[in-house]
Amino acid sequence: MTSQLSGVVSNRRITVGIVAGEASGDILGAGLIRSLRARYPKARFVGIGGDEMVAEGFHSLVPMERLSVMGLVEVLGRIRELFSIRDRLMDYFLATPPDVVIGIDSPDFTLGVELRCRQAGIRTAHYVSPSVWAWRQKRIFKIARAVDLMLTLFPFEARFYEEHRVPVSFVGHPLADRIPLEPDTMAAREALGLDKAAPVLAILPGSRAGEVERLGGLFLEAARWLQQRRQDLQLVIPCVNREREKQVRALVESLGVQLPVTIIRGRSREVMASADVVLLASGTATLEAMLLKKPMVVGYRLSGFSYALLSRLVKVPYVALPNLLAREQLVPELLQDDATPQALGEAVLERLENEAERRRLAEAFTALHLQLRQDADEKAASAIAGLLERELA
Repeated sequence: MTSQLSGVVSNRRITVGIVAGEASGDILGAGLIRSLRARYPKARFVGIGGDEMVAEGFHSLVPMERLSVMGLVEVLGRIRELFSIRDRLMDYFLATPPDVVIGIDSPDFTLGVELRCRQAGIRTAHYVSPSVWAWRQKRIFKIARAVDLMLTLFPFEARFYEEHRVPVSFVGHPLADRIPLEPDTMAAREALGLDKAAPVLAILPGSRAGEVERLGGLFLEAARWLQQRRQDLQLVIPCVNREREKQVRALVESLGVQLPVTIIRGRSREVMASADVVLLASGTATLEAMLLKKPMVVGYRLSGFSYALLSRLVKVPYVALPNLLAREQLVPELLQDDATPQALGEAVLERLENEAERRRLAEAFTALHLQLRQDADEKAASAIAGLLERELA
């Protein structure tokens, strides 16, 4: 029997090992399991995953939360446990070899597992490329040894692997599948209790305390510059948790911002959907803002030492994902010394008032959205099925 690659469901009793270490990987893993099970109804899925994957019938050997560690100090404090988890996982995979092992993101952990599995003759794949295309590019040699197939979310990542002759499949981004091509701005404003008639600036200074400390005040100072020119503007700031909410409220009070400010816990995508312009830190939020067709201004600051170091290491011309995808500067990037309240305010004001620029951006963002809208779950499953069929044949 062949797989659904040729229109037939396979009755093979395959085992798929999956290792996910974060919530985002858990969501990707759940979608992949659903699509693979449609091709292989008798498949068994085992490894490390979270609640989303378990709900799809996945057997997790260790709670995924034990891998969800961020920061150097936190990792060092848990290093023995992480080594123990890796050894337990490898003992299981080597004793009962799966037909394929798939690491999802979390490269510091999963690539090591993939390398040992591949050395033992087990097929391997990695889902979500590390940012090897941007910095520490010599990691590509370890990746080439560790994986039979790389699954990337972005086309520029696939080009990088093709240049280095690593087997790769661009599968698209799941967010592009889930976010509608034409988001409803007025519905988002109504849901958030905002004035539908007044323009909205969404401010997203990041999710960590250090980011909010560096960027929250800067972005609010830009809002104070704007309040002299657009007194009808309303600000909306989503906060990832209670601690960030307290931090943001303290900043608003200390800076004396007079514009209407709505601070919301969570719901960042809904906040961006409600906005006319988004002022935000670089990161995944820039992708969401692009998919929501929102004009944006990207600002970021690091310590002087960190910026000097990264400037030497980073090998790409842009930091914002819309610019990387378009291979041109669609959205302004104001970094380090260029990120001043006035410069940020002027860039926001331009995107509030220039209707022709807003239409141009909407067209460009729609084209990029369609490029990323590949039905990622299905395309990733198809690529894995191709890898399995070559092995099982």
